[in-house]
Amino acid sequence: MQRGRLVVTLGALCALVVTGCSAEQATPSAPLPPPPAGLDRFYQQQVDWGSCTDYGSPDDRLPPNAQCARVTVPVDYARPDGETAQIALSRIPATGKNKIGSLLLNPGGPGVSGLSMVGIGNRTPLAERFDRVGFDPRGVGSSLPAIVCLTPQQADAERAEPPLDNTPEGIAAAEADNREYAGRCAERTGTDLLAHVGTREVIQDMDVIRAALGDAKLSYLGYSYGTRLGSAYAEKFPQNVRALVLDGAVDSSQDPVQESLRQAAGFQGVFNAYAADCATHAECPLGTDPAQAVARFRELVGPLETTPAATADPRGLSYGDAITGVQQALYTDDLWNVLTQGLLELREGKGDTLLQLADMYDGRREDGSYANTQDAFNAIRCVDDPRVTDPAVTGRQDTEYRKAAPFLDDGKGTGAAPLELCASWPVPNTSTPHRISAPGLPTVVVVSTTEDPATPYQAGVDLAAQLGAELITFRGNRHTAALVAGDSCLDDAVIDYLVELTTPASDLTC
Repeated sequence: MQRGRLVVTLGALCALVVTGCSAEQATPSAPLPPPPAGLDRFYQQQVDWGSCTDYGSPDDRLPPNAQCARVTVPVDYARPDGETAQIALSRIPATGKNKIGSLLLNPGGPGVSGLSMVGIGNRTPLAERFDRVGFDPRGVGSSLPAIVCLTPQQADAERAEPPLDNTPEGIAAAEADNREYAGRCAERTGTDLLAHVGTREVIQDMDVIRAALGDAKLSYLGYSYGTRLGSAYAEKFPQNVRALVLDGAVDSSQDPVQESLRQAAGFQGVFNAYAADCATHAECPLGTDPAQAVARFRELVGPLETTPAATADPRGLSYGDAITGVQQALYTDDLWNVLTQGLLELREGKGDTLLQLADMYDGRREDGSYANTQDAFNAIRCVDDPRVTDPAVTGRQDTEYRKAAPFLDDGKGTGAAPLELCASWPVPNTSTPHRISAPGLPTVVVVSTTEDPATPYQAGVDLAAQLGAELITFRGNRHTAALVAGDSCLDDAVIDYLVELTTPASDLTC
């Protein structure tokens, strides 16, 4: 069953080519601020950089010249003498003189490994002036212990399940599945860790990382959910911020229902843009009339509800995987040609390309194993967001979602819907929606893309207003853009800000 939409940036998916580098002598750093009371041993630890052989996996695409390490943090910051966790880091040292410090990078998710992010900014002043540092947030990727809920076999089986109708029987079955999944997470991960994997803890880990790296102030580039980390860090530690770039904004003042409906509308908007572009080609699988694209799409995917499409892989393409694969391709117009190929195959009864896209989204590797992105996504989301426990609210949400994204509407709405996974989660949420307030924060930068399906443009406008940030508008059909879309207008502004602290032109549009 599909429990939620993982927000994945292109930066987390692209292979990054890295040239050789060598560290030069850095400029003297400013004195570090004193550590919070009781946390001295964590803030004063030294990072022991070494080989990345035991870090990540082939899908992480760690550059060959990257270095890796782990830093120790308390699982519960209220009990610093209790259990600890190990946060995985990767680094490519600065290649030039006059090093500014470290640039911490996060690709979003939540639940996506950040180790391969060290390749961001190759052959730019970022590589010369910063040690670029990626990290896996607690519970994610190579950080220890990891969030684990399902075995690979169970994950495959869940993806193959046919969709349930929103009848009383279907709703009861879906909620039973959610309770079973939550129980597996509690059993395999433990409630102590599950209770402490949210944004509340990760931003404190980021401050420990800052100190362990020897930086008096944080320089940070975060995408998608990484913007939630950045804005929450700014709110808790404004005095420790040097520079923040937040691209693909998550507006923490939205409740989960608002956010899901905005995202539905965002995906529909990009689907419409894809359909219009596709219609200019005679072989378009959705036809040459964009007004009929939704109907044609439903005709293609509808039969999968009962009969999977054939694939070379013995799993076949389920309805859920087809929808997942399509949404993966809508994250960036770089994948529109791949989506067309997948839909053309589906028209012929084949599902190989869409299954590959779904595997990319779900973190399934060629050997059948999985990254823990989906389990981590669910665990983090369920402690970050308030629970929706009123069936009337979920029923209205389902109705409005179908209206906002008709290409995802199977036509079986009843006005009722199952309570979502987090209603069954075994630990309470630790964050609540609120407007960010960060008095004393230096000028930071928010990047928002006009046709971003996953984090719609308005969220960036709203977050910039809360932070008093400079907003850069990027015109495009993609999720996140800075240093991954190849736009010199945007990239130059971001690099100048991070390196020189030069504020972008007001209301810059690229």
